[in-house]
Amino acid sequence: MASTNVLQRDTDASDSQLQVARNTSLEKHLDNEANAVEAKLTGPGSFADPEKAVASTSQPFEDVPEGGLLDGLQCLELFWCSYAVSGTSSFGVYQDFYTQVYITNESSSAISWIGSINAFMTIMGGLFAGKLFDRGYFYHLVIGGAILESFCLFMLSLAKPDQYYQVFLSQGLGVGIASGMMYVPSVGVVSHYFRRRRALAMTLVASGSSLGSVVHPIMLNNLLNKIGFAKAARANAGLVSVLLLCACLLMRTRLPPNPAPIGLREAFIKFSKDKAYVLATVGFVIFSSGYYYPLFYIQLDAALHGLNSTFVFYVLVILNAAAFVGRITPGLVVHRLGVPNMLTFGMGACSILIFGMIGLGTEGSSSAKEASFTVIAVLYGFCAGTYISLATPLLASFAKNQSEMGARIGVGFAFSGIGALIGGPIDGALVTSKFVWWRPALFSGIVTLAGTSCLIAMMLVLKRRPS
Repeated sequence: MASTNVLQRDTDASDSQLQVARNTSLEKHLDNEANAVEAKLTGPGSFADPEKAVASTSQPFEDVPEGGLLDGLQCLELFWCSYAVSGTSSFGVYQDFYTQVYITNESSSAISWIGSINAFMTIMGGLFAGKLFDRGYFYHLVIGGAILESFCLFMLSLAKPDQYYQVFLSQGLGVGIASGMMYVPSVGVVSHYFRRRRALAMTLVASGSSLGSVVHPIMLNNLLNKIGFAKAARANAGLVSVLLLCACLLMRTRLPPNPAPIGLREAFIKFSKDKAYVLATVGFVIFSSGYYYPLFYIQLDAALHGLNSTFVFYVLVILNAAAFVGRITPGLVVHRLGVPNMLTFGMGACSILIFGMIGLGTEGSSSAKEASFTVIAVLYGFCAGTYISLATPLLASFAKNQSEMGARIGVGFAFSGIGALIGGPIDGALVTSKFVWWRPALFSGIVTLAGTSCLIAMMLVLKRRPS
């Protein structure tokens, strides 16, 4: 009887050891398959689906449920925050008003520095805000940026006519710094709530700035000439402040800070060895030098060609409405066409349309001129929206792991900010006080085409990489 019990225990022990060995083998097999899938998503050439590209470089959080009420609420609040920092795309209204009414003692080139500095600080601020966001300073950045933007917008309402420095400090520098503090953290926190549908969520959040660029011009164009600059600026500041307050009260982080974010010096050294990434970054720098020309000058161009004042008020609205559609549409089809293909096509189309602006308003009746402006506004807005929505997934897909994803995006955008800084003033200098429109259109078309060429070279480099 004792020998039987011993034999039974030995049999049970053998079965237990066999089961453990099977479980260990199964776990190794699953780990190998997971590593293979991750390599396909993060390796060279993994640009077919931006959602996979972004998800592959994310900090793992398998227990995050998607599609809940909290996720939708966070996405909505981030959408409104993006809406509230959409001042750069609406600067064409201010460019027109300042040039013709409020700051007539300065040239178009000098006035465009206000919008250029705003865009530069918004983009360049992402380099530092992204790093602080990775270290856990989300609330400091968002709340501090919201307070600063509200303060600067109300200070803008106190700016006096022909006092250029007052407008420059409040709207250009102050609002630009505030937007730079908020934009990257507001988009980056989406990764705390979405994994599989993260790229789509980021696209929807970023589209808030396009919606803001539709509403703000309508409001400003109707208020500036009716109630005056000071009251219109305060109304705009009040609207933005309310939206930012709601966002600050409801936005929440969900994941702990990144324990090992990559340093800037290390990032520059490492990224400079990636030829495809360097070509993409250089392409964005050059392209940004001409990208803002229609956004800053299309309303002033239409006004000085003697078109109907109602149409002039809405031409920038038409462009930004098309940009809203252009930001959302790529997320629906990019998994079939690929990020670099769609992005390069959108950038190339932008350059062609800018060349087309050379002939705007030169011939034909008033209705024909309005039709030409409308066509350019719709097509350029859509293509520009495609560029904005796909630039971030492209830069993110170069990252090898979570610790460098923010740095990849921040560095790429920081360099593109240089183009945004110099493009508008160069266009203004080329326009001159006589408003010769073909010169800035030719310059912007050439530089955007050169930027597109860099993206084509990037695609060739990627195709030569082993899959």
